[in-house]
Amino acid sequence: MKQRIMKLTGEAALLAAALLLAGCDRPPVETTQIGYRGVAMELVENPRVVAAKHAANTLPPVMAAVPEGGPTAGSVYKNVQVLGDLSAAEFARTMVAITAWVAPPGQSCAYCHGSGGDLASDALYTKVVARRMLQMVRQINGKWHSHVGATGVTCFTCHRGKSVPAFIWFDDPGQPHLSLMAGNRAGQNAPSPTVGLTSLPNDPYGRFLENTTNPAIRVVSTHPLAQSPGGASIKDAEASYGLMMAMSESLGVNCTFCHNSRSFTDWTASTPQRVTAWYGLQMVRALNTGFLEPLASTLPPFRHGPKGDGPKLDCMTCHQGVNKPLYGQSMLKDYPALVEHAVSSAPTP
Repeated sequence: MKQRIMKLTGEAALLAAALLLAGCDRPPVETTQIGYRGVAMELVENPRVVAAKHAANTLPPVMAAVPEGGPTAGSVYKNVQVLGDLSAAEFARTMVAITAWVAPPGQSCAYCHGSGGDLASDALYTKVVARRMLQMVRQINGKWHSHVGATGVTCFTCHRGKSVPAFIWFDDPGQPHLSLMAGNRAGQNAPSPTVGLTSLPNDPYGRFLENTTNPAIRVVSTHPLAQSPGGASIKDAEASYGLMMAMSESLGVNCTFCHNSRSFTDWTASTPQRVTAWYGLQMVRALNTGFLEPLASTLPPFRHGPKGDGPKLDCMTCHQGVNKPLYGQSMLKDYPALVEHAVSSAPTP
């Protein structure tokens, strides 16, 4: 009897374990080869995660087209500093679209123009910022074809119906620590979501995406000594890896989406996406220094970060977890006014 009870108990335990583990099966994944065989150049995706991302990357309804011709917006409205060459009807259509992409629910045009009826007034900071952001979007589409291609961007690409994009960053105030050396983690050695929950340097953005004199993004030195020209110390490599982890999280891909694991530094063996990503880094730097950082003094204090700076962008701001923002769906064909013409080209590698 005792042996029978023990047997039944053991079978019950096995059955209970099986039931518990039934919900822990590894979910199926799909693998797509994107590079050379034998070097793990492949894209691994979970279909359920992909489905959720597709739902989050749905385009908003297109505003109905308006008849061509008619007086220009600059001749009808006052203080039109951008898009003044559009017809008044097309200008109004574009403004309605931008309102739907950016303004909080219930505020509509009043979010930037106020409720007093004076559309020409620049009294609200939101209007000043919106104008500058409109100039930024037009420059991206006109100058940075090397990164955005013909797909381009609109206000919706980053905002997704919110007044402030979900993914922005501020200057890092640093980790709180004791005054003693043992209590200072040197800005790393603590899992950070910014760098994929690794203990790499927690603030890759301030180092690489903010200043015009950014250090080279290097992992391997080009000379024997790190102090020589083209060198990279271990700390430099850690910072570069932190940025790469952040980019990987932002695009929802792994390292081999751009790099050949045989030699991460070899451009000739890398995928074309690596060149596109290089231009993206140059673009983000230029946008932060040329558009976003100067707006800090315009923004009210509650829009500032812990160190008093304004919000800035990174790869996640537009991509939001997919390798092409909105999965490559273009809105420019419906809003051609968001492309600036006759601007200088992007820098050459």
